[in-house]
Parts: sequence; C-alpha cells; structure tokens
Amino acid sequence: MHPMLNTAIKAARRGAAVINRASFDVDRLKVSSKQQNDFVTEVDQAAEQAIIEVLKTAYPDHAILAEESGASADLSEQSENVWIIDPLDGTTNFIHGFPQYCVSIALKQKGQITQAVVYDPTRNDLFTATKGAGAYLNDKRIRVGKRDKMAEALIGTGFPYRDMSGLDNYVEMFRVMTQKCAGLRRPGAAALDLAYVAAGRLDGFFEKGLKPWDIAAGALLITEAGGIVGNFTGDSDYLYHGDVLAGSPKIFAQMVTLLSPFA
Repeated sequence: MHPMLNTAIKAARRGAAVINRASFDVDRLKVSSKQQNDFVTEVDQAAEQAIIEVLKTAYPDHAILAEESGASADLSEQSENVWIIDPLDGTTNFIHGFPQYCVSIALKQKGQITQAVVYDPTRNDLFTATKGAGAYLNDKRIRVGKRDKMAEALIGTGFPYRDMSGLDNYVEMFRVMTQKCAGLRRPGAAALDLAYVAAGRLDGFFEKGLKPWDIAAGALLITEAGGIVGNFTGDSDYLYHGDVLAGSPKIFAQMVTLLSPFA
C-alpha cells in the first residue's frame, strides 16, 4: 500500500472516531446553518481538525483544501500536493441519526488525484484507491457494475439545496431518468454515492453543483474500478465545475445522452 494512502486512512479513521463519539449524543450537538438546508456542526469542524493534524504531521509542506476551513495559507496554483477533505459528507443525515455519511479524503498531485479514501464509520466500510493500482473495499478489489441497460440500472443522485433556482431543472432531469432507469436513489452523501458506483452498488450517479471535496476521492475510486466520471456532456471538466455524471462505461454513455441537454 502506498505510504500516502496509509496516512490518508489513518487520518480518515481519526476523523471518524470524532464522529462516532458524537453520534451517541446527537441531540446535544451545536448545529448552525451555512445557508438554506446546508448545515455544519461542531463535529464537522472537530473531525476536520483531527484529519488535518494527521496529514500535516506526516506531510507538513502539503497544502489543504477542506470543506469547513477552506484553503490553507500555503495553497496556490503552484501547489504540487493538495489534500482535499470532506470531514463529514452527509451532515444532515448525521444530525438526524440517518446512517448514511462518510469521511472523504483525496490527494491531488500535480493536478491529478492520486490517492483516495472514503470511509463509512457506521458500516466500517473503507473504500480506497491509488492511481494505477485499482480500487478496494476493505482490502477486496472492487469493480463497477456489469449491467449495460439503463432500464436495469439503479442510479444515485442528489437534490439541489445550495441554489434552489435549479430545482425545476432538476425535476425535469428526475422525470427523464425515472422513465429510463430501474430506480433513482438520493441517499444524501455524494462521496459515498460515488464509492457505491465504484463498488457496483449503484450503476451510475449524477448531481449538479457539487464541490471538489464531494467529488475528488469518489471519482478516483470509480476510474480505478473501471468506470468513467465526467460532466453532463461527458467531458473531464468536473472537479471544479461541480456537475458530475459517473457510471460504468455503458451506463455512463447512456446517461450522457439523457442528461447532456441539462448541461
């Protein structure tokens, strides 16, 4: 296992320990709203600091891009090593005791994602990938699903909540996809949804308006598991653009056909 991946796993488990302790007494958490339907808790912040401490101890010269604390002072366009962190993806689920949330950590080196960890503390599911070395779930190699017909595919998605002006557009996407696939699911944690695509639990995924920390780790998991990630027109400009479409190769191609009008 790559030493940087080992460090990322250690950091993810350290963050998850903070989350697990808090999960026993969720009602006492301090919750604030960043904007409509977008919540942050003291657990998000504490888990992020625990993760950053592990990463910075091992690699003090690496930059950070994290959901709660933002970009570290040393992050620039010239940064060769950037850790992209979502300490608790699925905060709303966590607040309600709905067991669908995760820690997501990715390493971007010279513009490419090279290491990825998505850890689900409720199920002890550890998804990992190193660029060029495959994707794994709890040390077992994973591959994207084998279904090749959209009518048989289970597709994950997410509802818009940062910009509600896009809701009508999403409802139309929902209508189109519902008519074509076997089922749509909206579990509420994009990083974990992407990991599920990598493991074949979902055949595809689409969402608009995501952030790099929602996408980075899950995208590497999918490509290392034999899948494809792109924007709604199928291009590779998705990490900072935020519109993401992912799936096994044949399902991806069919989703592009259906969703490219919404790009």
